Amino acid sequence: MLLQESIKPISYVKAHATEIIKNMAESRTPIIITQNGEATAVLQDIASYEEIQESLAMLKILAMGQKDVEEGRVKPAEQAFADIREKIRLRRQG
Repeated sequence: MLLQESIKPISYVKAHATEIIKNMAESRTPIIITQNGEATAVLQDIASYEEIQESLAMLKILAMGQKDVEEGRVKPAEQAFADIREKIRLRRQG
């Protein structure tokens, strides 16, 4: 489906909600809703929404990791594993 075909006025969405939701679930194509000729909202299926949210979470994690690297809050993997082993050893003793 072309993006142009996915632009609908709010009055159309109200009148055809059931049909739109059924088609959206099958095609996974979002609907751009207009009000007074202006794009005001996007309606999308839940699977697409969840995928986008997961992608955004991953990007946030990557950005946080990059910031840690830039600010020098890193250590070699060998040292990190040694620290973990030491914590485990101390817990077993204590």
